[in-house]
Amino acid sequence: MDVIHYKVKENGIYHNKTAYSVLALNLAGKRTYLGLYLSENEEAHFWLSFLVYLQNRGLNDILSACVDGWVGFSEAMNTIYPQTVVQLCVIHQICHSIKYVASKHHEAFMSDLKPVYKTMSRDVAIDALNELERIWGDKYLIVIPSWCRK
Repeated sequence: MDVIHYKVKENGIYHNKTAYSVLALNLAGKRTYLGLYLSENEEAHFWLSFLVYLQNRGLNDILSACVDGWVGFSEAMNTIYPQTVVQLCVIHQICHSIKYVASKHHEAFMSDLKPVYKTMSRDVAIDALNELERIWGDKYLIVIPSWCRK
């Protein structure tokens, strides 16, 4: 589930628009595009109404949802599908983080960050995050706490 923001020119005036894109993967591995929905802006209540719509269409369960950290999304998902695991899309987290890192440090920072999100073990990831904080914590006060929270 993702959102794309874009500008549309109407009568000589640019307006912000939002497109909600929903792609599903079933247990057999078959991808299904559930739709593209347009709105004036990104809102948490859209996701709640969309999840109700899916439930009304007969969707009984969602194993996991990968999102980019929208405020209110987890609550909306847990209201309709309480067993669903909501996970943050690591690509969104990386893109958000790299915005705050000086370009001269991008390569070194990304090299030190990889062990945090590439490991299969939570304990190893926590150790790698502690090492990342030791190396970069003083320099990038916004980035490291963001990874710790998520």
